[in-house]
Amino acid sequence: MKEITEQQWLQQEAASQGKEAVFFFTPLCGTCRIGLRMLEIAEAAGISTPVFLMNINYAPILREKWRVASVPCLVLTEEGKPVQMEYAMQSVDTLYQLLK
Repeated sequence: MKEITEQQWLQQEAASQGKEAVFFFTPLCGTCRIGLRMLEIAEAAGISTPVFLMNINYAPILREKWRVASVPCLVLTEEGKPVQMEYAMQSVDTLYQLLK
């Protein structure tokens, strides 16, 4: 997983091909830390979808455009467009199934 800025995402968004995911978080959010740890475990298990981390405090354009209601939020995208939003990081297995 790689942390990116909103500007970096907006620059690559048009060139995005296939399935990707953006995990919105805030640094002081305990639930976000748990979700991040679950994503790290899913990544170690061999997910094929690239996951990008983004601090929602510095992403006002995407927050508004994609209507992100709260954090943590995992946004699955195809061709750079959001197709699914997950707010509840239920389990490592659930995340693995979403991202494999």
